[in-house]
Amino acid sequence: MRKAILAALTTAAILAPLGPPAFAHGSADSLREAAPRYLRIGSAVAGGGHHVDQPYPDPFPNDRQYRRVLAREFSSVSPENQMKWEFIHPARHEYNFGPADAIVAFARKNGQAVRGHTLLWHSQNPAWLQEGTFTKAELRKILKDHIFTVVGRYRGKIQQWDVANEILNENGEYRQENIFIRELGPGIVADAFRWAHQADPHAQLFLNDYGVEWPGVKVDAYATLAQQLLAQRVPLHGFASQAHLSMRYGAPDQLAGVLQRFDDLGLKTAITELDVRMDLPASGVPTAEQLATQATYYKTALDACLAVDGCNSFTIWGFTDKYSWVPVFFPSEGAATVMWDDFGKKPAYFALKKTLAEAPRRR
Repeated sequence: MRKAILAALTTAAILAPLGPPAFAHGSADSLREAAPRYLRIGSAVAGGGHHVDQPYPDPFPNDRQYRRVLAREFSSVSPENQMKWEFIHPARHEYNFGPADAIVAFARKNGQAVRGHTLLWHSQNPAWLQEGTFTKAELRKILKDHIFTVVGRYRGKIQQWDVANEILNENGEYRQENIFIRELGPGIVADAFRWAHQADPHAQLFLNDYGVEWPGVKVDAYATLAQQLLAQRVPLHGFASQAHLSMRYGAPDQLAGVLQRFDDLGLKTAITELDVRMDLPASGVPTAEQLATQATYYKTALDACLAVDGCNSFTIWGFTDKYSWVPVFFPSEGAATVMWDDFGKKPAYFALKKTLAEAPRRR
């Protein structure tokens, strides 16, 4: 496999337009150095979730090289799983703050912002919550206590929170899989934002979802919801596109328009979970053409964020294939990140770096 990766890197090197650029604004040794100051460049921090079942130790605390690259390349970090309910709140009256605390401390040490992820979601909830028998009043108290406990613990240390994550389905309807929405009604979404704001008045609070990279029913529904929440004076500050992309579909060439729609409502916008998966050849190694196409997708998403004044955070969902979630959940696809298993840089990395370096320094 090592030889195959090196061969692919050699092949990719012939793609001159996507090679290491001559920076328009001076030399830069990392993505965070290349980026204009108004834009945070982030990565998910690998750990928890699917990593628990993989044949390697927990990445963040155990892989020193991984931490070095994370600190060098990024000005923002997002716990991949370490702040999700099943990980941070494993029993009703028990919290597991150690891993999240370590990420927040790491970020402060390295001058990085932190994106909190996530407070209200239908997935990765603990069995005690999903299978418990609670009255509506008890369920409401459970959510309120969770938000005040978790957000309050990191008060002043989290730049942005994904408060409501994937709350609408593809038809723009509220997900009934979400236990809180199903049992308490959609009004609980507004309450979640209010509680998060009370717990940390300085954090920016976001709606976050996938499948909103192109105009459509789902985007329309989120725009309507955002307008309703704002009209109710709910402390909603932003809308985010996850941007989990696949090369089976086209590049997100209408994403800028989607983000602008929410910018026009007075909201901040962000790209929060970008990766670009692909169908791999039998060798398991992407072709030069695939790598070039992937780089184009990454650049298209970054261009969209740079085109919208209120887009101040751009996060990729992991930076190395070594710890990517994609092969676990999409077995026929992979190679979704900007670096190989050994942290060698793909054309997508250089495309991002060049685009950041050439971006306007001010808005």
